[in-house]
Amino acid sequence: MKTTKKSIITVQTIINAPVEKVWNLWTDPIHIVRWNNASEDWFTPGAENDLRVGGSFLSRMEAKDGSSGFDFKGNYSKVVQDEQIEYTMDDGRKVQVLFASGENTTTVTENFEAEQHHANEIQKTGWQAILDNFKKYVESSAKRITLHFEILIDRASETVYQTMLDKKTYPVWTGVFNPSFRFIGSWEKGSQILFLGTDEDGSTQGMVSRIKENVPNRFVSIEHKGIVQDSKEILYGPKADQWAGALENYTFNEDNGSTLLKVDLDSDEEYKSYFEDTYPKALNKLKEICENLSFKKSA
Repeated sequence: MKTTKKSIITVQTIINAPVEKVWNLWTDPIHIVRWNNASEDWFTPGAENDLRVGGSFLSRMEAKDGSSGFDFKGNYSKVVQDEQIEYTMDDGRKVQVLFASGENTTTVTENFEAEQHHANEIQKTGWQAILDNFKKYVESSAKRITLHFEILIDRASETVYQTMLDKKTYPVWTGVFNPSFRFIGSWEKGSQILFLGTDEDGSTQGMVSRIKENVPNRFVSIEHKGIVQDSKEILYGPKADQWAGALENYTFNEDNGSTLLKVDLDSDEEYKSYFEDTYPKALNKLKEICENLSFKKSA
């Protein structure tokens, strides 16, 4: 029985960002849902990714008007960090993705087996559109800058860590940003958490985030997913994309009973001066609470 050899289609783009960043945004589901569409009338409402040989992935792709949708899924056969990914789609077609690092650039090349129901040119156009959308997303997020702040607190790291995150004291030191600032959710790794404040008009605004990492008394990483606007969680659109994937990291270094608290957070030029003004004040407030008030953990 004669078998028809599948033709190979290649799409490619050059991205102005280092390969480590490109790899992360290509493989992390939080980012996949933001760039994985060929046109504005389609989107990816959910994604899963078990990035290892034998692992599987799934991206749910839907038309925004609800008229159609499908699952794009498959299994990995090769994963080389920052270099290469190979997988087989559910219909048996194979795909190879190559990441070539240059000087402050990354070339992403996709080679995929064509299917028989659509012309090769149509398939190439669709895959190239998604790849171009990915390039746009990466380069937009690459405009972020990282701000660094630190403060020495004359208390053990356990006290600083607990005081910073506790429901009773968190609103006190973050009141510098907004007197009504608070959080709803859990600090457990992987949990969703909302950071909220009330504006002068009484509306609730804030951030939708997740706890990327939490090592008690040592390190906390918050990854922002979108925004809260008028009490509504918004995960898609320009305003949400402005913060999607931005990190807010806290490192606790204890030495002889004192703790050097380091803060590294992603921002952009629009908010740079605001954070440079408010963050030192907030950290000074946290220092004051830790050093002058007895800490009692809330239930």
